[in-house]
Amino acid sequence: MEFFCYHRDRSDSLALREELLEEHWSYMDGYGAEMIARGPTMAGDGETPTGSVHIVDLPDAAAARAFAFGEPGYQAGVYREVMLRRWRNTLGRTMWDFPGGASGGNRYLVLGLGAGADGDLDVPPGRDELIAYGPLLSDDGAIWLGTAALVRAPDADAARAVLSPERYAEIEVHRWQFGGRS
Repeated sequence: MEFFCYHRDRSDSLALREELLEEHWSYMDGYGAEMIARGPTMAGDGETPTGSVHIVDLPDAAAARAFAFGEPGYQAGVYREVMLRRWRNTLGRTMWDFPGGASGGNRYLVLGLGAGADGDLDVPPGRDELIAYGPLLSDDGAIWLGTAALVRAPDADAARAVLSPERYAEIEVHRWQFGGRS
């Protein structure tokens, strides 16, 4: 089962986040075989982290909760909230398989929070610019709740255009970068 996890930082937690960086990486290294994508979201300056995205393939919801809430930053209070949802990898690849590589161009997390009928279940045009893409689902995987995408795009507006706005109550766009050890 695939899961989308987004830890959102508290506004005053940067020093604690930096202090725990090695513990965070070591923890994530333990999930290397299960990792589909990972990396921080960034403020408009492109330097200051605002959150942490992890897409993982785990045996069940209990394992996903253990992953999300056992993370050292979560345990120490770095994050103000955690979004954890079932997810489906419609591209069938990891971020390391992205044809555009790990660097170059602007990268974004696009989160569409659903508003009714299923939307954007098919991979949109421009597949080569998609790093990860799939629906956010209820715990049992039966109900569509939105869509999460990692995309390379010239700007935030172009990234937002990956989703059909009429399908969503809200669309968030966050700067994002490939995560892990450099």
